[in-house]
Amino acid sequence: GRDALLRFFSVRDLSGFGCEALSLALGAAGALLAYLDDTQRTQLPHFAALAQESPADTVLLDAATRRHLELDQARSGTSLLGVLDATITPMGGRLLRRWSQRPLRARQPLQLRQQAIAALMDSGRHAPLREALRAIGDLERILARVALRSARPRDLATLRDGLQAAPALRALLQAVDSPQLASLLDALGEHAGTAAHLQATLHAQPPALLRDGGVIAPGFDAELDELRLLSTDADRFLSELEARERAASGIATLRVAYNRVHGYYIEISKGQADKAPVHYTRRQTVKGAERYITPELKSFEDKVLSARERALMRERALYEQLLDALNARLASLQAAAAALAELDVLAALAERAEALDWCCPELVEEPGLHIARGRHPVVEAARSEPFEPNDLHLDPARRMLVITGPNMGGKSTYMRQAALIVLLAHIGSYVPATSARIGPIDRIFTRIGAGDDLARGQSTFMVEMSETANILHHATPHSLVLMDEIGRGTSTYDGLALARASALHLARVNRSYTLFATHYFELTELASAENGIANVHLDAVEHGEQLVFLHAVKDGPADRSYGLAVAALAGIPKPVLAEARRTLLELERVARRGGEAPAQPDLFAAPPATTPAPQMDELLQALRALDPDSLSPRAALEALYRLRALLPAPD
Repeated sequence: GRDALLRFFSVRDLSGFGCEALSLALGAAGALLAYLDDTQRTQLPHFAALAQESPADTVLLDAATRRHLELDQARSGTSLLGVLDATITPMGGRLLRRWSQRPLRARQPLQLRQQAIAALMDSGRHAPLREALRAIGDLERILARVALRSARPRDLATLRDGLQAAPALRALLQAVDSPQLASLLDALGEHAGTAAHLQATLHAQPPALLRDGGVIAPGFDAELDELRLLSTDADRFLSELEARERAASGIATLRVAYNRVHGYYIEISKGQADKAPVHYTRRQTVKGAERYITPELKSFEDKVLSARERALMRERALYEQLLDALNARLASLQAAAAALAELDVLAALAERAEALDWCCPELVEEPGLHIARGRHPVVEAARSEPFEPNDLHLDPARRMLVITGPNMGGKSTYMRQAALIVLLAHIGSYVPATSARIGPIDRIFTRIGAGDDLARGQSTFMVEMSETANILHHATPHSLVLMDEIGRGTSTYDGLALARASALHLARVNRSYTLFATHYFELTELASAENGIANVHLDAVEHGEQLVFLHAVKDGPADRSYGLAVAALAGIPKPVLAEARRTLLELERVARRGGEAPAQPDLFAAPPATTPAPQMDELLQALRALDPDSLSPRAALEALYRLRALLPAPD
């Protein structure tokens, strides 16, 4: 891979690109280069350098997190990009997607983006900027085709129109006070000469394919114009030639004609043949007439019969010259396309911030996460009724929130909105909140939802545990962790034990900022047993037989889970609900037997001390005295009856 890169960039080593020692990355880059060579079979002049990206530069998002947060693909409904992407151009849409997939940790570029968005909103220039961008096509891909020499005529027409629209963008933004916008205008550059060259060379509305002809504008090339004239205006030329020859020869019946076999000829009746000028050369004798050819007509014939093919060849040559001229300016044109893409994204983010009433987040070096009246951007956009905003406060002294409350109460929404607000802040966007103050974040982890992976032979619980293990191994004190219903894929006691142990590990070892949603009410005791853990809950009230979700986050644990009420909302048959209520009452009665135990059994409470009854003590002594290996079948049966007789009587 390294050798391939050295050959491609024509350099002696790769230290100038800062990647000489990255052997795995060089192998991957070399493999990619080999793939491009196999598929494109041409030079790749638009690849000018290598750039190294470090994980330390970005807020890392693993595959599970991208999937759970539904950044660009939603299992149902709308994704985050579906709400956020108001870009005009395809290249702006791609850049926004890259930003969302690779949020930055560095504060300076993010603050420059925020300031540019604020400047566009304050000046009111984002709306006219977006209108001006509608005249600009996908210049990035067009320039890639130019470099590969596969650009079609309409691609170049789109490039021409885009370069002609650039001065209007410059005029719009010239007075806007923003270092980032000024930098983008510098990168946009001046391309009036290239636009004028394209304007002069290309037809105003060129055909889709070069082979169709009519790509080069009339008047650009005299030779091409003559060829086109010959191929399109042959009848006029023949009429003029016929009139001149009649006048010169005095033969009134002379005519100029054409057939596919013999081509162009001058025909004179046999009665007038003796008047044929001496420069006429007989071509054919037919009944009642003689046919001649002249040097002028022969020259015209040669030209007109090959005029279309020659015109197409000439157009191709001129088109190749145009591609050569564009490739000579390729680097500056690519910089201009990248600047236009970023202008598109910044204008789109300004439009979203204004339309959705988002605020500018404050990115600080002090650890912590403080969001006032935060909202979930996708849920809010999808709901017709007002969204209930909620606060979130995490800091070194309050690192974990154990979130309880009913299903459908909004626990997952509350958790996801926190992650999305953090992610939006780290792409430079405004966020859906009244205010947001965000300290350093290095990764976002999520463990939300249930699903198996049959292709890899993983059950739902195995997928859950694999994702949990990844979080426990890699989360740091600067990570944001969302854990939703850990342990629900196995038995109650197993799941409760795993959930408690995972929460304690995150609190004691990882020390991450954690939102831990659960239905195990036993976990609410962690707040009093461990520093840095607090309880919050999503509230709900029962009104008659109806359950009303308030979607408001309040301090403290929930008092119940409302599981049967939610099941009723889902349409579970009433006989099933009645049977479930009877079973629930029986379980609670068993749990309360012998004392004031809570309705939910506490797995981690110490077992009560008990004294064996006398019969049980005698039974245990008799059992210890047995030697199973020395017993015959009959003796074993008799011993079993004796032991049974020692059992205490049932209550």
